[in-house]
Amino acid sequence: MNALAATNRNFRHAARILGLDEKLEKSLLIPFREIKVECTIPKDDGSLVSYVGFRIQHDNARGPMKGGIRYHPEVDPDEVNALAQLMTWKTAVANIPYGGAKGGIGCNPRDLSISELERLTRVFTQRIHDLIGIHRDVPAPDMGTNSQTMAWILDEYSKFHGHSPAVVTGKPIDLGGSLGRESATGLGVVFATEAVLAEYGKSISGLKFVIQGFGNVGSWAAKLIHDRGGHVIAVSDISGAIRNTSGIDIPALLKHKESNANLKEFQGAEAMDPNDLLLHECDVLIPCALGGVINKDNAADVKAKFIIEAANHPTDPEADEILSKKGVVILPDIYANAGGVTVSYFEWVQNIQGFMWEEEKVNCELKRYMQKAFLDIKSMCQTHDCNLRMGAFTLGVNRVARATLLRGWEA
Repeated sequence: MNALAATNRNFRHAARILGLDEKLEKSLLIPFREIKVECTIPKDDGSLVSYVGFRIQHDNARGPMKGGIRYHPEVDPDEVNALAQLMTWKTAVANIPYGGAKGGIGCNPRDLSISELERLTRVFTQRIHDLIGIHRDVPAPDMGTNSQTMAWILDEYSKFHGHSPAVVTGKPIDLGGSLGRESATGLGVVFATEAVLAEYGKSISGLKFVIQGFGNVGSWAAKLIHDRGGHVIAVSDISGAIRNTSGIDIPALLKHKESNANLKEFQGAEAMDPNDLLLHECDVLIPCALGGVINKDNAADVKAKFIIEAANHPTDPEADEILSKKGVVILPDIYANAGGVTVSYFEWVQNIQGFMWEEEKVNCELKRYMQKAFLDIKSMCQTHDCNLRMGAFTLGVNRVARATLLRGWEA
């Protein structure tokens, strides 16, 4: 099941639980605006190449639309639409005053030089600058993009609209970025993990963790789990997978990654088949990579007791049902990975106020938001007798529906 079909299915299930009016349900599902642009740039060798860029603006009932921009070969309208919708529910679950959006360019950033990436980013910004803005739509980094990408967008946007640091988040600190933003998603994952484990009388210390994806989110989650006494026994990235059943020395692995792109060459663990990683014996599985990795074909073989969805849509609905019957506790993506957008909100607030926060304040506020969101989800689970995924979806959908009705929408 593709990402859009799965997201729509979860939304409709939540809408039925909430008893939403049929016309309101349909309205909440339809995106506010879909943007598709051609981005033609000269390559370093002088040849011309064209890429297709997308920006899906899903909903703005609760505030400016918010969402990342990803550079990836598999970017397509369905994927971006699903991710934009997930952002709408995610910002509502976190209870920050945003709606949802998502964007992307169908390209492989590894195949482009820095100068080509800059030209592509600037052309994309030129195509959409009049449809984004501080109080309209605020992009952020995502897969294949980073703080430098946001710096280029900020600069290009400011050529048309004047200096506007709040138009993007995830910027370099020197251009108004927030302290704590780089670690925010990983730290939010850890706060979410602590919250759900506490419900079962457990803590991170002493438990065994498997992490799929060792990019920004996965590496920060691994480091913070290691610091709290957890044992990260297996990790993977695009270069391969490794394991050490006694626990990987995460600080040493991070040092290795700085000088060597190949995970399998790390001396403190043995190589393993990446396809077996999701099925490895562990207490907590944290997928931090692509969507749909846990599906009906492998769900029955998953051995983890808890799954923390740090990636967007890593678990298909069919897999959800299989895992639920097995008693696996799944913490859904629209809550578990909300740390990034929450600290993006803090960055936006700081930019608008022109007053920057210390990192300690950023992290303390993030913890407070993540803890409150978990309590709100738990309350919805109790009210509607549902699992954590539907607790999160009913929470998010209900908040957006209420805002829509309060603004005067007529059913």
